[in-house]
Amino acid sequence: MLPARRALPLRNIEGETGILIALAATAHHAVAGENAQLPELIVGHGILGRLIARITLALGGNAPTVWETAEARRTSTDGYSVIDPSTDNRKDYRTICDASGANGLLDSLIGRLAKRGEVTLAGFYEQPLSFTFPPAFMREARLRIAAEFTHADMEAVTDLIVSDRLSLDGLISNRAKASTAADAYRTAFTDPSCIKMALDWSDLA
Repeated sequence: MLPARRALPLRNIEGETGILIALAATAHHAVAGENAQLPELIVGHGILGRLIARITLALGGNAPTVWETAEARRTSTDGYSVIDPSTDNRKDYRTICDASGANGLLDSLIGRLAKRGEVTLAGFYEQPLSFTFPPAFMREARLRIAAEFTHADMEAVTDLIVSDRLSLDGLISNRAKASTAADAYRTAFTDPSCIKMALDWSDLA
């Protein structure tokens, strides 16, 4: 049972878009929470990385660069570029947001920071994180962890959508019947071309 104080009306947001609101609020919290800065570099072009990039633009930020190692995810028509990180020589990013959750990235990200730059960790990390201290020391690097979204993030994202500044179109790439959930989950977690899987429960309602 959800307490009434935590419920939020979707305000003219209909259909599949509604299932993305919480994830969009998570992305908003990563880049617009207290003391947060809009990213110049986003790592990962899955569903969270895409939302972070779109919200960055919706909030008036400059078009970020997005790193993506999977070629199947290296496309964008949303006003920002998605590139193979091996082709990027820039080492003066002031703000980097990692949405990949990949292990062992911190050293490479810190090496791309400008002096007093910041890395925001917005992914989910299954392994302990570590980094080599001297490069971080030389840059006076800052690390920030983006936690769970707040009610304020939900309201902010809803405002962006209703005012047509943020679109969630094209983010659900796959759909499957709930009766085939096992196969759907396998696709969602193993197929790089699957950005977001939506399960249709209508047959089981």
